[in-house]
Amino acid sequence: MSGPRGTRLYLATAFCARTAEEGMAVGVVTLAAQRLDSATQGAFILAAWMAPHVLAAPAAGALAARARRPRVFYAAALAGFAGAIAALSMSVGHLPLPAVLVIAAAGGCCGPVVSGGLSSLPALMLGPGPEQDRAYALDASVHNAAGVVGPAAAGSAAAAVGSGAAVAALAMAAVCAAALACALPLPPRPAARPDTSPGRGDLIAGLVAVWGSRELRAITAATCLAFVGLGGLTTTAVLLADSQGRPGTGGWLMTAFATGALVGSLALARLRPAAAPVRLAVTGLAGTGLALAAAALAPGPLTCAAAFAAAGVCDGLLLTATLRLRAEHAPPNRRTQVFTIGAGLKISAAALGAALVGWAGSGSAARDLAAIAALQMMAVVVYAGIRRRPGSLEEPVVISEAVRR
Repeated sequence: MSGPRGTRLYLATAFCARTAEEGMAVGVVTLAAQRLDSATQGAFILAAWMAPHVLAAPAAGALAARARRPRVFYAAALAGFAGAIAALSMSVGHLPLPAVLVIAAAGGCCGPVVSGGLSSLPALMLGPGPEQDRAYALDASVHNAAGVVGPAAAGSAAAAVGSGAAVAALAMAAVCAAALACALPLPPRPAARPDTSPGRGDLIAGLVAVWGSRELRAITAATCLAFVGLGGLTTTAVLLADSQGRPGTGGWLMTAFATGALVGSLALARLRPAAAPVRLAVTGLAGTGLALAAAALAPGPLTCAAAFAAAGVCDGLLLTATLRLRAEHAPPNRRTQVFTIGAGLKISAAALGAALVGWAGSGSAARDLAAIAALQMMAVVVYAGIRRRPGSLEEPVVISEAVRR
């Protein structure tokens, strides 16, 4: 078990790692634009960085779950993450694009450890109860704080000292995370039994665990549907600001959203850390949908920004609920895989949403924003429908039989 000191150390580790991860979108695209005079190639590099998340998530979760020394595993994974970022800072514009894409894909394979695997650690360090609930509310705050700090730091550093130095600074943040991970109070695991093998069964066990629990199945399906919408929110915000005669201010709408998410998760950690996660999930999804719908109808920029901030607050509640539901309902020996798979699916859903806005946008930013809001409300229906459906495969015997097959 770990106390407040271990929680603070974990939060510092997660903040450094996620700041690096969140800053990469801005850093990579800016780097390509400055060195190659092509933001399009930056998009290809960013796609190579993001694509392995969902593919590598089951394997990353399985490796993390089997590691006898979790502290060493996480430190090594974060060091590899840092190395890939540093390699990109030196290779873009100096190596052929295929080689750069390989480096980006290698770094992306470490992504599930940062985006999902780290969030499995509070449950490993803390027993069930209010302290663990508060740790997950703070973990959601770290997610949201990194979402504000990472892109802002990368953009500011690129403007001040150049994009190469900005990406190198993100690598240093990941190095700090790897160093902090070496001190995390993670107990060693016993050696695996001789009759267990890290084969196909190990890779699908996390998927079976997600599918076999009605609560995990419900929150995974609902958040993926919601993130198909939220993945297109940045583009839609930029187009909405342009359509209202305020070009260049779309980023402020997303800053309002991210700040609201940070405020929501921090307030929850301080005021009601033990609030029921199911109620939080429904409130978060429905509140995000209603607030974005209000933003689509907002008569002025201040009202629109306030609606985006309110949507962010609700999204902060949803993230806290998602982390707690995964921790509470994942089998202890599959918890890391559940976290990595859930995060990988959400990132892939967001990437799909971003592509859909570009390919099949309605031509009206307000209508697109209304569609994003509608997806949040549909996610509420999906979540409630799956939770109420009888016949859940939650019996441990059924899950273990499916894994063996």
